[in-house]
Order: sequence, then structure tokens, then C-alpha cells
Amino acid sequence: MSGGRNWTVRLREAGVRAMPPEKLLPDGQPVYMSSWIYLFGVLTIAALVIIIGSGVILGLKGPAWWHYTGIGHFFNSVHLWAVELFFFFMVIHLWGKFFMVAWRGGRARTWMSGAIAFLIAIPCAFTGYISQQNFDAQWIATQAKDGLNSTGIGAFFNVLNFGQMYTYHVLLLPVIVVTLVAAHILLVRRSGIVPPLPLSELGIGEAASEGVAGSAA
Repeated sequence: MSGGRNWTVRLREAGVRAMPPEKLLPDGQPVYMSSWIYLFGVLTIAALVIIIGSGVILGLKGPAWWHYTGIGHFFNSVHLWAVELFFFFMVIHLWGKFFMVAWRGGRARTWMSGAIAFLIAIPCAFTGYISQQNFDAQWIATQAKDGLNSTGIGAFFNVLNFGQMYTYHVLLLPVIVVTLVAAHILLVRRSGIVPPLPLSELGIGEAASEGVAGSAA
């Protein structure tokens, strides 16, 4: 056994310093977490889990079986509505945190990871729509082709190439989204849940004080 510290020890100690166990798995949360606006983050994650689960089932059975079997159509519908809910919850979550100025207190990386995850999720959903192998997918792909070609993106991102779009949809883009979401969760654990804005910053406390002073006079 070597006397010096090896790289695994240094890596473990660095990980514990960056993410102490009491922050990674806390046994309590601030009281303001009871507000409804804090629910949409975990609802977004729940929808993402359903998306991945239903997508794995769809992918294992091939790229077209959901068109001619009842169970395939069921999982395709689950996948579709999970995507709809994912974006619905995520948009509310982003807007809520935007108006709460969620990048306060050194949380800029937390905000940026969530915003980038949202931006990457858009082409991920787009490639899913054009991977359906139906007339809807064909119409979306042909309409998008001209727009993308006009920007030069079509040279690298061919929406009429089913194999390329399917690979983007089931592998490349989901890996990026899941990685960003995982990083986002770890950053939230590290920096803590962003608290509501103080009343003084909203001008509510000052207005209330002036009102009380005016009534007393």
C-alpha cells in the first residue's frame, strides 16, 4: 500500500468538498418551499422521467411499431403528452425563477444550466416530431427544410434524413438534456433553493412603513 495519496482519494475528497452529503441529501427544506411556484421544477423532472421511460420502450420495438399496434399507440401517446407536460411545467418554472431573480447569491450557473437545458430540449422535441414517420412528420420536415437551409444549418442538420434525425432524437440530444438537468439539480443542492425576493427589494416594506407613518400622523 503506497504511503502517498492516490488520485481516487483526491477525487473523493474534492467531491465531498464540492457537494457535502448534508447538501446532497438534506433532511429538511426552507419553509418557503411550501409555495406552489417551487413545485414546477420537480414536476418537470417527473415528466422527463416519463419521457425517457416511454421513449426507451418505443425505441426497443423499432421506429414504426406504434402505428399498427394498440400498445404501441398507447406508449406513443404517453410519450407525446409527457413531452407536452414537460414543456408546460418547464416554461412556468423558468418564468417563475426569472421573476424571482433566481441567479442571486452566486446561482448564475444554476440559472444558465436550466436555461440551456430548455433550449436544447426544443430541437430534441423537434427531431421527435419529424421521426414519427407519418404525414404530419413529413409536412413538418419539408416546411422546416427551407428555413434551416436558408441559415446554412441544413448542411449539417438534414431534417429529411430520418436516420440522422432519429439518432439526434433518441441519443445525442437526450444525453445533453439529461446531463444538463443532472448538473442543474446538483447546483441547486450545492447553492440551495433560491429564496423569495425580500420585501424591501420589492418596495412593499417601504410602502407599508410609509402607510403606517401616514396614518399615525
